[in-house]
Amino acid sequence: MGKYFGTDGFRGEANVKLTVEHAFKVGRYLGWYYGYYGQTDSAQNVGAQPGQEAAADPEDFPLRKARIVIGKDTRRSSYMFEYALAAGLTASGADAYLLHVTTTPSVSYVVRTEDFDCGIMISASHNPYYDNGLKIISGTGKKIEAEVEDKIEAYIDGAIGELPLATGEQIGRTVDYQAGRNRYIGHLISLATRSYKNTKVGLDCSNGSSSSIAKSVFDALGAKTYVIHNEPDGTNINRDCGSTHIETLQKFVLEKGLDVGFAYDGDADRCIAVDGNGRIIDGDLILYVCGKYLKENGQLTNNTIVTTVMSNLGLYKALDREGIAYEKTAVGDKYVYANMCENGHCIGGEQSGHIIFSKYATTGDGILTSIMIMEVMMKKKVSLATLASEVEIYPQLLKNVRVSDKAAVKANSAVSEAVAAAEEELGEDGRILVRESGTEPVIRVMAEAKTDELCEKHVDAIIEVMKAQGLVSE
Repeated sequence: MGKYFGTDGFRGEANVKLTVEHAFKVGRYLGWYYGYYGQTDSAQNVGAQPGQEAAADPEDFPLRKARIVIGKDTRRSSYMFEYALAAGLTASGADAYLLHVTTTPSVSYVVRTEDFDCGIMISASHNPYYDNGLKIISGTGKKIEAEVEDKIEAYIDGAIGELPLATGEQIGRTVDYQAGRNRYIGHLISLATRSYKNTKVGLDCSNGSSSSIAKSVFDALGAKTYVIHNEPDGTNINRDCGSTHIETLQKFVLEKGLDVGFAYDGDADRCIAVDGNGRIIDGDLILYVCGKYLKENGQLTNNTIVTTVMSNLGLYKALDREGIAYEKTAVGDKYVYANMCENGHCIGGEQSGHIIFSKYATTGDGILTSIMIMEVMMKKKVSLATLASEVEIYPQLLKNVRVSDKAAVKANSAVSEAVAAAEEELGEDGRILVRESGTEPVIRVMAEAKTDELCEKHVDAIIEVMKAQGLVSE
């Protein structure tokens, strides 16, 4: 990870860690960079691609106008960052296409299907409204290459020369591009093979990006759609709602007698479902339901599902029973997708609800995930409760421990011995995971076992050893 860009873009409190000046400079650099490296008529740059070093000089002005599309969520600061990005892009000679309030996966879809150089999504996902972020998406719809992020950081910090300003006809345009979002809605609707007539579906839009899309998709497919938290005011995104506060949707599904409910996060790249009995259907259960269905229909490429190390032991036992293989990656949807691309797998995801269907998308897509779940339910004429009942989810406990040196914890023999002892006692009926946070001086200690009491016992025992070794920061 870089100075500004983490595993999911440039994120922080608006105008504190991520400022309007940062956004302007990101726009300035991307507008120049894609204008320069995207050109084909410059003899000095023939064959160069974004991410490669070429004979580019920051004082050279691009010979073509880059085309960059921008989407945003409903945070108050998203409008400020949208205008700052557009100003930076157009000042560098690029044309900025505004999708307005939309989802992260819609930006990815529009970029890769409509010949844009890159896309920018303004969102801090599931974070509170006062945070925001810039997610940069490459022309192929994937998260931008690390080397491009490094170049942007160098420009922000003044480590490379100032870029030329566009003048006259070189100045870029800002284009209203709501039509791109509408085409994405049409794409989602086209994926369903059956009507949802007479099916009662609840949607929790988290007062975020899905507020402008989700209901219209389900209405078009014939569902009886019941929606909550779809009145964003700039400060209520993710507040006691959405995929991180699933209890609200659970109550709503039971009160209204709905067949199923879907909750999204702020930028709608996650989905957590609720069955008709009010049970939470998290990413692990979604992977099982959809993965088994794909296998039954001969569509589970390589007979493999990609998970992260945080997936529940119950999922793995259920997959073993069904004869479905699986791979485990580090936590983060970008690692899941990288594994899928490298090995040609078609489905993968995280417990948190980032589910990727590579046939249709290059990123997690909450609304797409909802449609895939509905396909299984409608095709098999079985409730989500029945489909998910085949998996016994093990109790799981995760505690975060602040430490002075993460590497010292991982290298400590007493800690390793405590982990090994816990694993031996649990045997095949549980597991222990001790891993480093990627962004904080924190070690995460997780246990899965047959009971909550066993989880608590083993997590606390390992933490006590860490304290006894003087590794914990008070």
